[in-house]
Amino acid sequence: MKLEILPVLGIGDVTEGDDLAALIATAAPWLRDGDVLVVTSKIVSKAEGRLVDVPADGPERLAARDEVLAAETARVVASRGATRIVQTHHGFVMASAGIDASNVDKTRLVLLPEDPDASARALRAALRERYDLDVAVIVSDTMGRPWRNGLTDVALGVAGMPAIRDHRGEVDPYGNELQLTEMAVVDELAGAGELIKGKCDQVPVAVVRGYLTSSPDDGIGARALVRDAELDLFSLGTAEARAAGLAAAAVLSDGTGQAPADPAAVRRAIAAVADVVAPGTVFTPVTDDEVRAALVAAVPGWPERATALVLGGPPAPAGPAELVRFGADLHRLRTALAAEGVPSVLLPAPTGSTAGAALAL
Repeated sequence: MKLEILPVLGIGDVTEGDDLAALIATAAPWLRDGDVLVVTSKIVSKAEGRLVDVPADGPERLAARDEVLAAETARVVASRGATRIVQTHHGFVMASAGIDASNVDKTRLVLLPEDPDASARALRAALRERYDLDVAVIVSDTMGRPWRNGLTDVALGVAGMPAIRDHRGEVDPYGNELQLTEMAVVDELAGAGELIKGKCDQVPVAVVRGYLTSSPDDGIGARALVRDAELDLFSLGTAEARAAGLAAAAVLSDGTGQAPADPAAVRRAIAAVADVVAPGTVFTPVTDDEVRAALVAAVPGWPERATALVLGGPPAPAGPAELVRFGADLHRLRTALAAEGVPSVLLPAPTGSTAGAALAL
């Protein structure tokens, strides 16, 4: 495979109502079937009128931007100072819902296209019907990555090619069957296009040539790239997840299970909170039957159905601040136990014990 990445020059400033197909076809009469058109989402938004008016500066501008961000946000993922990482109504997780103030008048903000896949399909159809061009279209925008510095362009909308190249079931040169490999090829092509578009060069469209012969249908679009919520292992920022856990722990109902608690599940719950509890906080499951029986006799209010016990001790010396933190740590453990399917009851520590509290399971 030999790829070329070509800039489309001369498009100029795009305003509401402009005909993108005509602008692109005029600026790039050399387009040919099978090309992949990488179009910056900003000119799509401008042409579609996805702009809002805001004050040019001052507190009023910040307040107006916050209102716009709230309207574009389906869910807040993380917030640190002025930075907001949110999930948009499209399902994308990105900073500030993709709202952009660059390459636009100071009194306006550019929003993401309302439906980037539909925008890609419409542009592809116009080029095919009016200019007899069979191309694939990618609507791209810039995103950060949660585990890496720096920005890269990714695909928000796609028409005329699959968003993902699925290698599962193929066999590598060493005879290994691929089990998990699915390549987000449209993101890679969007990033390739950004290499020649840039941010300050006013080149909003690039062409990747040599990758494919475009598909006869539009495909399902970039929504194939949005991970289902139930498969998202990082759906919240660290502080947000911790706060949600504490909120859940605060309303945990007291009670024990119908069946004996699984010792392995109890150990997993204790391990899950080991890195977040206060240094010196210790949780100890009591497993020896005779020892547990002796402790049970000393625990006031031991529930009738309880089958197991976890003792918890705060860091020493335990002043007021340490006890408050220990209370939060107990709720963290109860939440972790609940996630393992192990209900619990918070009780005072056994008489004569150095523990601060006990959880009956």
